[in-house]
Order: sequence, then structure tokens, then C-alpha cells
Amino acid sequence: MKTKALVFAIAAVLAAAPLGAQIVPNTSAPAFSIKDMTGKTITLDSLKGKVVVLNFWATWCPPCRAEVPDFVDVYNANKAAGLEILGISVDTNTASQVPEFVQKNKITYPVAMFTNKIVRDYGPIDAIPTTFIIDKTGRVRYTQVALMDKETLVKWFTKLAAEK
Repeated sequence: MKTKALVFAIAAVLAAAPLGAQIVPNTSAPAFSIKDMTGKTITLDSLKGKVVVLNFWATWCPPCRAEVPDFVDVYNANKAAGLEILGISVDTNTASQVPEFVQKNKITYPVAMFTNKIVRDYGPIDAIPTTFIIDKTGRVRYTQVALMDKETLVKWFTKLAAEK
């Protein structure tokens, strides 16, 4: 019952944020500026030249939790080669649990709490996990609304990292 209430709560928050246009592949990713859990400001401009995985997730979401170990493994193996993963938590009622979840799951990539602006700009975010893969020039190349498996993540990163 508690999970059902949380699903409705996040749906209400996402519905309250005015939704942006649906992102079309091969178009410029919306600019963002967001503070991660350590207080560091991350902008899309600061990530130019890297392949960026922008992942909208929540601590209470089973597929989101399932993909975290693969994201950590791929990030640790490819960060030096130009991969950046940014987890955007859409937790609302459970927001206080995010730092503990990050620590417990040894998440090494930056994690930030959602803002209405980023949800609006990358929306509609109708389900989680939702993942955007942004190339080195700042274009959204792939979008996936579902669990991201390790093989797919590695395939997309390898392809985009090889592009000039």
C-alpha cells in the first residue's frame, strides 16, 4: 500500500510540472544546471565532449534499483574514456532516503534531486526509469523508458565514444 501511495505522489509531482515537448532523437539536449548530492553544480555545458547518461530514477522503483549495479560497473570502467552518468532522483516522500541509498549501493556517479525545470525540459517523464543518452556534442541520441541493461549501455557508449 505504501508503494502505491508513493507512485501516486510522484505522478502528482510530475503532472504538476508543466511538461516540455517530447525530445526527438538527434536534437540538442535541453541545457541544465543542477546540484548533485555533494553540492557540486553540474551543467550540460560542463559535460561537452563526454557521452552523458541522464537517468531519471527513484529509490522505491524496482527496475531503477536493479539497474544501479550495472550503471556503477559501466561508469567505473568507462569514466576515464569519457562516460558521465548523472542520476536524477525523482523521489519525493522518500527524498530523505536518497543519500543513504547512494552510500549503501556504492553509487560512484553523481546523483542529484530532480527540479521541476529538468523534469519539464526532458519530459514528459511518464515512467521511470527513463534514460537519455547524450552524445559528445550535446545531442540526445537515444532514449529508453525501462530498465537499461548493461550490454545496451555499453553498446551505446562504445558507439558514441568512437564518433568524432
